[in-house]
Amino acid sequence: MLSAKSVFQEILDNDESFRLFCSVAASGEAQGGWENGRIAALVPGSRRDLAPKIARHGADEDKHGRIFNALLRKRGLEPMEVPRETDYTMLLEARGIGLAHDKLRRDEPLTEHDIVTYLAHSRVTEQRASAQMMMLRRYFGGHPDVGRAVRMIADDEDSHLAYCHEELLRLAADGYGRTIQRTLRESALVETEVYRDVSLAVMARMGRLLGWPRPKSALLAAGIHALHTYERLGGWRRMVSLRMPERRNALGGGPAKSASGAPEAPEFV
Repeated sequence: MLSAKSVFQEILDNDESFRLFCSVAASGEAQGGWENGRIAALVPGSRRDLAPKIARHGADEDKHGRIFNALLRKRGLEPMEVPRETDYTMLLEARGIGLAHDKLRRDEPLTEHDIVTYLAHSRVTEQRASAQMMMLRRYFGGHPDVGRAVRMIADDEDSHLAYCHEELLRLAADGYGRTIQRTLRESALVETEVYRDVSLAVMARMGRLLGWPRPKSALLAAGIHALHTYERLGGWRRMVSLRMPERRNALGGGPAKSASGAPEAPEFV
């Protein structure tokens, strides 16, 4: 029977498909870590209270990248170059979602509007990440090889999503409500298209690596298109609603530090 669990089990069991999965994930997390680190350094003075939380977000993303690379090393595998058509983060930037890397490379303070853009983009992408990790935690949270990593990353993604809700609500109370809603809607509609395209590209490559028959690949592609249709017709609204989370001040503690001063990350080897 074809199911999300059976597809991911196939990917997990094959070295080359697992290598692609972890490489794509590690690359995206590393990019997110860099982006958050730069944003934390460039936060405007009026929002300096956000800098430690943004830095914590970036540290978590870096940690996730290292975790995925550690899972590869555990299997004796090396990361592979990520195909451009599977690079979710860069494709979103190319569509104008989030803060451009050119802006982040300049040593110029960001504006409050930039912070709204960053948090709205993060609220949308963290919704996607949280949902994906919830699914993986349900199916593989007890797996002897990847279970610990899945549980840790899933918990972090839930914290990131809670943080985005809380900080956007605070900005809305400061008068940015209309801007936030407009930016959330624009980000969500583009994200659903990029997610569809990346999902199709990843599944096509997985199909070639795993030798899937054409009907199976077609069925999976149809499922991806069906999800996009649902999201385009109204499912995107789950990505733009805001509510005060139960997990308050989720990133308020700052990144955990090791004795050397670097954020700690467990070694899954």
